Amino acid sequence: MSQQSIMWQPDAGRCAAANITRFSEHVAAQHDLAIADYHDLQRWSLQHPADFWQTLWTYTGVLGERGSGPVLVNGEQMPGARWFPAARINYAENLLRWADQTPERTAVLFANESGQRRRYSFADLRRQSEQLALTLQGMGVQAGDRVAGYLPNLPETLIAMLAATRLGAIWSSCSPDFGVNAVCDRFGQIQPKVMVAVAACPYNGVTHDCSLNVLEINRRIDSIEQVIVVPYVASDEGVQTAVSTANSVLWDDCMGAADQALQTGTPAPDYQRLAFDHPLYILFSSGTTGVPKCITHGAGGTLLQHLKEHQLHTDLGVDDNLFYFTTCGWMMWNWLVSALASGCAITLYDGSPFRPGPEALFDLVDELGISVLGTSAKSIAGWESAGLKPRASHRLHSLKAILSTGSPLLPASFDYVYRDIKADLCLSSISGGTDIVSCFALGCPTLPVYRGELQCIGLGMQVEIRNDAGEVVINETGELTCSAPFPCMPVGFWNDADGSRYRQAYFEKFPGIWSHGDFARINEHGGVIIYGRSDATLNPGGVRIGTAEIYRQVETLPQIAEALCIGQQWQDDERIVLFVIMAAGELLTGELKNLIRRTIRANTSPRHVPAVIVAVDDLPRTISGKLSEIAVRDVVHGREVKNTDALANPQALELFRDLPDLQD
Repeated sequence: MSQQSIMWQPDAGRCAAANITRFSEHVAAQHDLAIADYHDLQRWSLQHPADFWQTLWTYTGVLGERGSGPVLVNGEQMPGARWFPAARINYAENLLRWADQTPERTAVLFANESGQRRRYSFADLRRQSEQLALTLQGMGVQAGDRVAGYLPNLPETLIAMLAATRLGAIWSSCSPDFGVNAVCDRFGQIQPKVMVAVAACPYNGVTHDCSLNVLEINRRIDSIEQVIVVPYVASDEGVQTAVSTANSVLWDDCMGAADQALQTGTPAPDYQRLAFDHPLYILFSSGTTGVPKCITHGAGGTLLQHLKEHQLHTDLGVDDNLFYFTTCGWMMWNWLVSALASGCAITLYDGSPFRPGPEALFDLVDELGISVLGTSAKSIAGWESAGLKPRASHRLHSLKAILSTGSPLLPASFDYVYRDIKADLCLSSISGGTDIVSCFALGCPTLPVYRGELQCIGLGMQVEIRNDAGEVVINETGELTCSAPFPCMPVGFWNDADGSRYRQAYFEKFPGIWSHGDFARINEHGGVIIYGRSDATLNPGGVRIGTAEIYRQVETLPQIAEALCIGQQWQDDERIVLFVIMAAGELLTGELKNLIRRTIRANTSPRHVPAVIVAVDDLPRTISGKLSEIAVRDVVHGREVKNTDALANPQALELFRDLPDLQD
């Protein structure tokens, strides 16, 4: 099957019922336009950015004060443009708006690997976030203060974020799989006033005690005035350890006291409507090349971008249930919870997605009526490796879309989804990241799905591929860039007063143009293929090659479980070195090495063929699960890996040190 094969085509009924179709009709009527398809709509959104974002604001019913004056100021500057400079909004108010219209409708479903289940209506969510907001207000939290979460993907995490942002405070979170040093590298930079933390959490059948970590983080970060401890699955002893400091209090005690106060007439804190670009979230880069960058996102840009992506690109409505497998240390958590603003339910899950077995998430689809299932490309490959065939074992009646991100989705995974999961669904590989807390390229319910491709560039995003000379190219590989401002650009980096680190991160390679750091291609029908991070691209003989091009071929071989490749400086050039983890019971023989090379040569080019192939027992990956090619490259070249605390398994780096195969 060729990569250009159409895997799925929406029928006329689905296209007619899609949110994006109704939005296109609205735009056409409002602006006296003829819009025939998605590409017409996208062109208009790029040619008239102020009209597009203003129309989106009104169409999606954003709560807040639009204000007078222009939508976009300094629109020719990047960075430097400002959106909706007169607007005043509150993010939490927009996520909880449905509590007034349909208070008893389900807002949140929670499940974990241990079988816990909880349900929250929109009214429940509003009430509990009011209680915690009153608590935080009593602790002195004000607009601009930071509230940090050291938490799993729990309803309490969502409630804490809503409570903090209701007050205009800035939310930032790390998941409990981050070690103490990694948390302090992040929270220590932003100086939170309050930390909400968990005493223990389960993963893969083991309960992990976090109480000593909570104590140590509390001790190290001087700015923390109060710690609120969520018991979750902790023993009484663990809970008592976590709250043993004078500035610690239990979640249940806070909520009980606040509930009593509200019942006796104390008013809930008002939603603080603040500037469109008032900081909402601080997210962190992976930190594998140094101290993590503190990427600060504004409330208005985040909200408006997520409304666009949820309603138009993902086709979410009030009858949907959105699930994304994520931790609170990954920006997909922020993306997931914003869907409440579109009135749909969201499912939060904590634990291993493969417990009690690889079918766990599909059991949830059937049990909870999930309509959009989000996960990583690695999980989809894992389902196939496990021999899972949900099409035969599950009903999946509610499932209308699968989303994938975290790394490029291999063409073979497209085959697997449509063959073994469900034939009639929209498989959307999406790509963007922490830098924009959203996507540059993603799905569209009215476009076909092509094998191995992301369906389209997002509305309002002037995405282009540039070669090394800075020229825009079509159907050629190059750097993924964006040449016009968009509302969800970071408002800056924390502790970067002059903006120099921010400009260096995105605007140094092509001045005035956002350079995202992905090596990619846009083809003639608007599809996008991501080949990997541009700082990890290979360059043998001066030809740039994306690592994903090699992974696509290697991982079609059943003998290989996973692979990682780097470029090694060699004899005044660069040679490709491929590291492989063998499937159970397999050995890397000379015959298999030849098969790997033949497969790569036949399906890519002779330039892609690795000079050296080495079997290893593990590959280093970041805490969010992404392979760390750069860390391996540094070890192979004898360079220091700057921040091993950013890795989930730093011990794996020792497998790559002084390898005889790389010294020949």
